[in-house]
Amino acid sequence: MAVDLAHYLLLSAVLFGIGVMGVLTRKNLIIILMCVELMLNAVNLSFIALARHAADQEAQVVVFFVLCVAAAEVAVGLAILISVWRKRGTMNIDALSALRG
Repeated sequence: MAVDLAHYLLLSAVLFGIGVMGVLTRKNLIIILMCVELMLNAVNLSFIALARHAADQEAQVVVFFVLCVAAAEVAVGLAILISVWRKRGTMNIDALSALRG
């Protein structure tokens, strides 16, 4: 059985769905950040699969920029999470309803 474009897109859709469900149902900020990264990687997978199917290399440049933005997001997000942890002592979203000092 050959792996074709439909398999890659199905895998990408499943990964994106898992990420969306994690963002909507979880209450821990670190888990939510990981689910956002999972969604970004699912989109990258679909970009690469479609680029390979169309024999086009431009989508790989877009994937590179998405990876750079994701790395910056992780750096800033973890800095904010550490700050919230030190200030509030929790990563639970329900306890962080008011983010005033």
